[in-house]
Amino acid sequence: MAVLKLKPPAIRSTTFVIALALAGQARAAPPADAPVVVPGPSDLRPAMAPGATPVATVPALATTAPAATPGDNEGEPKLSLATEADRDAWRRPGFRMGLGVGYGDLVGLDGAPSGRLLAFLLRLGIRLDADWSLLASLQYARASTAGGLDGLRFAGTIDPTWHATSHLSLAVGLGFGGIVEGSTSRPEVMPLPGSLSNSYTFPGPSPPLPSCSGVGVSALARAEWTIVLGPRSATSFALEAVGQWTGCLDDTGLMNRDTGQAIVRRQWWPHTGGTVQWGFTWR
Repeated sequence: MAVLKLKPPAIRSTTFVIALALAGQARAAPPADAPVVVPGPSDLRPAMAPGATPVATVPALATTAPAATPGDNEGEPKLSLATEADRDAWRRPGFRMGLGVGYGDLVGLDGAPSGRLLAFLLRLGIRLDADWSLLASLQYARASTAGGLDGLRFAGTIDPTWHATSHLSLAVGLGFGGIVEGSTSRPEVMPLPGSLSNSYTFPGPSPPLPSCSGVGVSALARAEWTIVLGPRSATSFALEAVGQWTGCLDDTGLMNRDTGQAIVRRQWWPHTGGTVQWGFTWR
């Protein structure tokens, strides 16, 4: 049998090739504890041809949802009642203005005509301190009843007011009051206008004149309950009693030949009555 014998130069070449292969395999396998390197954005750029213009790359921006605040789920705001601070503000001195409406009766005494009242109210005044106010009240009312009053009743009074509690106030007032009427359904009374040569004053209110226009003295007493709505506004409900003494004049359209003055018929009408009122006040 033939035996292949390698020449010494061939043995040395084969050994060198095997050593190179083993060294390359050792370099390709990383150590077990070697850190893992993640390529950065610059390493991920595509290869550019020589002479090409580089293009800047912008990293993607991370978007995050805004954090929810505790107040986002509170819902719609709820209205609340007046606070103690609001009530305290109404006890302090200052200007007051009120508007309101009233409904009631004006009752004639001793035969004077009566009427149903539908009133508009205006009050202006000053809160002096925690206990007292001074108000000026103006009232204009439609007064009408079949066979009774048929016209306008007006009044103006100065009302010292005592605030008994934070809600209840009591007032009395004194001033002027009057009645203005046009033509009414009341019958004519004696003496007739054409029979007079001088002005005439009736001894009493009965029978009443067919028409009255005059002014006199008016007084009132009022109890009012106030509900504070806020630091600047309040609403109130009131019961008011009134009394009025009106000097009525009925112009006959004739003149006194001696004095040149108009001939009129006079009559004094006493009234009492009351109204229920509702209004708003501002400070």
